[in-house]
Amino acid sequence: MSDYNVGHLLPVSNAKIGEAAVQTVDGRTLHAFLKVGKDFTTWMKDRIATYGFAEGLDYVTDLLPNFGEKGHGRPSKAYHLSLDMAKELAMVERNAEGRRARLYFIECERRAKAPPVRAVMTDEEVMARGLLVASRRVEELAAKVANLTPKAEALDRIATADGSLSITETAKALQVRPKDLFAWLQQNGWIYKRPGGAAFLGYQSRITSGLVEHKVTEVSRSDGSSKVVEQVRITPKGLTKLAGQMPGAALDASVSSAGALAAVTGSAH
Repeated sequence: MSDYNVGHLLPVSNAKIGEAAVQTVDGRTLHAFLKVGKDFTTWMKDRIATYGFAEGLDYVTDLLPNFGEKGHGRPSKAYHLSLDMAKELAMVERNAEGRRARLYFIECERRAKAPPVRAVMTDEEVMARGLLVASRRVEELAAKVANLTPKAEALDRIATADGSLSITETAKALQVRPKDLFAWLQQNGWIYKRPGGAAFLGYQSRITSGLVEHKVTEVSRSDGSSKVVEQVRITPKGLTKLAGQMPGAALDASVSSAGALAAVTGSAH
């Protein structure tokens, strides 16, 4: 038998017992549900005497008019039982109906103690919740900005510094392997080699943008002759660009200022 069916047969109502408003069940209704063999009055008086239930503490009574065929009759006494008393009466019957009734009363008590749940918030609650979420979001963004500001300022200082780095030096500054940096620069259109050439060159668009530059050096041979060597180098502006674009790149703290970069590059062009 479901809780709904039990509840339909054993309705619970509120009544005042002593100074407290409590949940109660009608004694006659419980007697009928439990399928007790004795008549109600005998059964109720016997249980009160046997288990020491007290009126005004465990139950209250009132008189109900009993209209007979002639329009009047002897009043009957109604018993309004607290759920504690009803649970005990159900338990001592020692039958299936008693067990179902007791479990039902326990569930009624649990529901009465549970805080009410509102399915819909008021307009004021919705607005307050929205403001709280927005406030937390603003705080999170402010914290991110505060965290990023020193890094952005450092990159700005580097971008305006003098000098340039070889690709190997750039890899060290970005804390990546040189071969990975060479590969990334080629794949992303920063540097290339002429057919049959050995040296890397920078694409003109990257030179025009100030990201790379060419350094020309005259090298003396052992036979007394000389040759001109051209090397592509990464500018401070290019270094900051790579720090933000290349996966896995993280600017080394030792070159995170214009002064430190100048020390590495020797302010060379």
